[in-house]
Order: sequence, then C-alpha cells, then structure tokens
Amino acid sequence: MASPYIEIDAGGRTVKVTNPDKIYFPAAGATKRDLVEYYISVGDGVLRALRDRPTYLKRHPDGVEAEAIYQKRMPKHPDWIETVSVRFPSGRTADAFCPTEVAGFAWCANLGTIDFHPWAARRPDLEHPDELRIDIDPQPGTGFDEARKVAFTAREVLGELGVEGFPKTSGNRGIHINIRLEPRWSFVDVRHAGIALAREVERRLPELATTAWWKEERGEKIFIDFNQNALDRTVVGAYSVRARPDGLVSAPVTWDELEGCDPRDFDITTMPERFAKLGDVHRAIDDQAFGIDTLLEWYAADERGDMPYPPNYPKMPGEPKRVQPSKARPSTG
Repeated sequence: MASPYIEIDAGGRTVKVTNPDKIYFPAAGATKRDLVEYYISVGDGVLRALRDRPTYLKRHPDGVEAEAIYQKRMPKHPDWIETVSVRFPSGRTADAFCPTEVAGFAWCANLGTIDFHPWAARRPDLEHPDELRIDIDPQPGTGFDEARKVAFTAREVLGELGVEGFPKTSGNRGIHINIRLEPRWSFVDVRHAGIALAREVERRLPELATTAWWKEERGEKIFIDFNQNALDRTVVGAYSVRARPDGLVSAPVTWDELEGCDPRDFDITTMPERFAKLGDVHRAIDDQAFGIDTLLEWYAADERGDMPYPPNYPKMPGEPKRVQPSKARPSTG
C-alpha cells in the first residue's frame, strides 16, 4: 500500500511529503509536515547561512527518538538539487548537499533530516573558510548561563580586535558565535586563529573557560571547541532544528537578546512566528568580512604551540602527542 502524502510549495517548487502526520517531536507534538513547513518558513535565514556550503545531513526518518543516520554523502536526489565534491582528512571524497534554494531543505526534511551541518567554506573556494566559529560548549556541572558569560567575554575580545561576531543558541545548552572572514586563509590558519581567541578568553576567565581538549582536564568549565574550525568539522547550522523531543532550534539572536534569553524560547513551533515578525536577525553578517592577522600573531607568539586535532585526522605538522594525559607514558630523560 502506497504511503500517504501531500504536496507543498517550497519557493516555487512542489515538494512531496510522505507520511506527513508522522510524529517527529513527541514533546512538541510536531509532525514531519511541521518540520518541512518549518524550514520553508525560515527559508530566507537558513539559506543565507548555508548557501553554497557543503552540508551534512543528520536524518531521523522515524522521528527524533529513533536512531540517527549521519550522512556526509548526498543520497539519490532530484536533478535540481545541487551537490559539491568535498575531500575528507583521510583523502577520500564525497558529493555533499550544496544548498542553493529553500526547496532543497524541504526535500531533505522529507527524508527525515532534522539537523543541517554546514562547512565553514563555500563552493567557490573550499580551501579557504569564510567563517570563524566559536563553539562554546558547557561541560557537566555548567549550563547556558555560564556559556553566556563566556560568550560576552569572547565578544569583548572581538570588539578590541574591531571584529563583529553573530551569536546563536546551539539548540541545547551551548552558544555559537559566527564571524564572517575574508576567504584568504587556510583551514589550518583559521583553526590557529580560533585557538588564539579561545586562549585569550580562557586567560580572562580562568575560573570558567577552558581550552583543554581532553575531557578529563576540563572540570566544571565551559569548553571552547577550537577544533570546530578544522577541515570537515561542522557545527549545526543557523535555524536548524535539533533532534530533541521538544524540537529546539539553533536560533540566531542579537547580543541584546542573548543577555536574557532562554534557549527553550526557540523551537519548531515558536520560531516561524518570530521569523515572520523579525526576519533574519543575522541578515547583516555578510555586510563586512574580517581578517585574522592579529589572532595569528597571538598564536605565533604563544610558546604552547598547537593543540591536538580530532581523532579522525592524520598526524598534523606541529601537533602535540594525541593521547589523553592519564594514558600518556612518562617521558624519560
């Protein structure tokens, strides 16, 4: 028996939605149809953030309480959906989703895509990121309030550099700050700039912020994940729904809003009305692109040098030993 379906207009294209009444977000009472219509409703914002970026899909075809399928390779798709070839640190390649129109998000949502995870570079120049990402990640014993304090310290550092950052909730307890860059530096350079920035925030908030890569060294602090600026690493995109029963959203906010907001204010049911009223509060992010020269100077002057890369990377030049401290063999002199 054929699955029930409806057809929805998505920016001038007709997208078929199968099993539209299937519950995807039990706590929010939201269905697959609600998910598809959500991405259409915030289409201008999500497309501004993800246009031309290789984007990975986190799919839950049976709803958020079922097992996820994380796809870097774009599944079989209509001819009008575009892809881009990406190279992983391993040297392997794949054709990833490359958003160019709102209908692409709707089509992917019908496949059960909840989260969209974009690269920091765009298709015209995949070797040079146009975004520096500050991923502020609460560790056990900390939460959004502590993350907010770290975010405002990061803003203070950026302000002294003459750089504007754009904050968003992560859709959980964390905060992301995106900074538009001139696409002139490699992923290695941008990652080094992220390390320098994170270390300066840590210096100003030693009791609360940490750059410790190994979890056993972080304690009850806020981890600033510098490795999210490495090649092939992604954070969830702006306006992306998260795979939670309550359907929270990674919500772009203004700095004034960040002072008092609660991440639970932004979900799949409330965000469409907010977007209809305010539009994309990050619409100015592309108005000016910034440089990272000063951050790279800070990095070069820091005798601590590089930090460990993620485990899926080959050994990188200048990288310290990639072994957690509790398992490291003592050096012998």
